[in-house]
Amino acid sequence: MAETDWKKELESHFENVRVIEQCQNETVAQFDQFCEFIAEAAFESLTDELAAYRIKSEHQKVKGRSIVFTIFFPGSKDEQFRYRISLPKNAVELRLKLQVRARRTPKTEYQTTDGDFMPGLFPFKVLRMDKDEVIADVVKRYCDFRYQALTSPD
Repeated sequence: MAETDWKKELESHFENVRVIEQCQNETVAQFDQFCEFIAEAAFESLTDELAAYRIKSEHQKVKGRSIVFTIFFPGSKDEQFRYRISLPKNAVELRLKLQVRARRTPKTEYQTTDGDFMPGLFPFKVLRMDKDEVIADVVKRYCDFRYQALTSPD
């Protein structure tokens, strides 16, 4: 009797591990899809638009981990603003994280904020997002930062 219990427990454990690993692999694949079809398209459109204002930007993807959009100071190669969407390690669903790093001048320290990407967005809706939703979030955060930097007393 006791022997059967531990064998079932062991069998159950390995089945649970298999399911978790399968979910993790599917989540990484979904994140890569999100990057390729939504985030990269958004960042490319934004890069084209920023170029009209003579502001350089670029994006870089780390497969299965993160995608970063960087805006440089006008007429400079110094980074001013970074918008990084990442997939948490061991994630079993698309609950993405966002890190925004920005600085007022090339000589000042970065201000960094960490949080959830699109708070309140259900994981199953991430792949249904429109690129314009991502663009709007980047633009809002960038503009808010710029206004704050320009009007801050210190």
